[in-house]
Amino acid sequence: MKYLLLTFFLASLISCSPSSDQAAAPSVIDPADMIFVGQNIITMDQPDVTGVAVRGDRISFVGSAEEAMLLRGTETRVVELGERALLPGFIDAHGHFSAFASRLDALDLSSPPVGDINSIDDIVSAIRNWIEVRQIPAGEIIHGVGYDDSLLAELRHPTREDLDRASTRHPIVIRHVSGHLLAVNSLALSNANVSVLTDNPEGGVIRRLDGSADPDGVMEETAMRLFPSQSTDLNEEQRRLLRRQALEVYASYGITTIQDSNIGQPYLNQLIEEAKLDPFPQDIVAYLWANVMSDDQLAVVAPTEYQGGIRLGGIKFTLDGSPQGRTAWMTEPYTQGPPNAKPDYVAYPSYDPELYLQRMPDLIERAVPVLAHANGDAAIDLMLDGVEAGLTSGEVKDHRSVVIHSQLMRPDHLPRFKELGVIPSYYSVHPFFWGDWHRLSFGEERASFISPVAATAALDIPLTIHNDTPVVPPDMMRLVSVTVNR
Repeated sequence: MKYLLLTFFLASLISCSPSSDQAAAPSVIDPADMIFVGQNIITMDQPDVTGVAVRGDRISFVGSAEEAMLLRGTETRVVELGERALLPGFIDAHGHFSAFASRLDALDLSSPPVGDINSIDDIVSAIRNWIEVRQIPAGEIIHGVGYDDSLLAELRHPTREDLDRASTRHPIVIRHVSGHLLAVNSLALSNANVSVLTDNPEGGVIRRLDGSADPDGVMEETAMRLFPSQSTDLNEEQRRLLRRQALEVYASYGITTIQDSNIGQPYLNQLIEEAKLDPFPQDIVAYLWANVMSDDQLAVVAPTEYQGGIRLGGIKFTLDGSPQGRTAWMTEPYTQGPPNAKPDYVAYPSYDPELYLQRMPDLIERAVPVLAHANGDAAIDLMLDGVEAGLTSGEVKDHRSVVIHSQLMRPDHLPRFKELGVIPSYYSVHPFFWGDWHRLSFGEERASFISPVAATAALDIPLTIHNDTPVVPPDMMRLVSVTVNR
């Protein structure tokens, strides 16, 4: 049974509309289980709604309060909304559901307002406490998630030396809040055979100690793959239980459709089998991570219909990194780059641009929806070039290509988005968490144009907004509030 998610709040904002068969009140012989009445009931296309009736797990009527109250029975609960607003369930426009689920069992190293970590010493103490409380034996890996150098007192990433203070008997791997960097201790480096002799992988960087080729413990982008992820330590039953917990968290934020991006086909198969035995209460739309797929694997990808609450929506490329991690690929230099960056530092692509351009035409031709993670303006240029390469006939098809994040776009990008029929999905909660950091990284002018929702809407370009969970919690009302009031 699907969740019925009717969420009412002090703010009034839009969501999705009822189906047309809800327009007329059904017979009074079928009383409603619940009736909402108020002046701030908002749909996408039905104005002046003041009453909503619910029967079972379905919205049975939408219209005037007077008509809704005709469906009141002796057991009907009536909710007077007052100044609160009523919204139907939200669609999660972009996120990583399974990553969020697995992190429910990891050490949370988030800074305020999400967590309570304020310094590298706090990180060290939290890891020590995690080991002590859980009595983790020597040699077992310690995973942490969510540390944020921009919100630490030291304004830097923890290094191997810092994490060695937490333990030299446990390998330690902690992931940056962006998901685009991680930090490890000396034992983790040794176990992974990462040393002065290890070259940077294509699309990634192993940061080094000043004046040395010795790794300092911080890994960027594809260099993260040298170390195990937290999910590899979980068995399938643990994963299943964590997924069910995660569904409850999403439901608490009013989310009825969830995105699970950057997964592999074997894992998708596991989700499909789970849904056959126990259908998901919300809809989950999955996107396969194209960066690690072969041409043969991409050639057979096709969107599917929902079965048990899960479907394949398409594929996703990751073209660059993270603005808060200072790995977003730019055309002009950073105002302030990462440690030891040269004055002309613009970061780098995390995926081969030529390979991306070669692969896009077939995907466009076969109408496979493509998401492309692109934060920096150079990565956005590349994404749009790929779509243009696929529109060889000059006809703009309904290809549903989406630029995920689209944060550091330039004003001249917007007409091209419209011309090519590309949808920007803005990470518009970003300025709430990292606005000041962006000013340091990119300067006032570029930072001020991050996630230009108003300029996009003015050109009648369809857009979405997202939280990119687990980078930040799936708090939809905060997301919409930041987007509207920024």
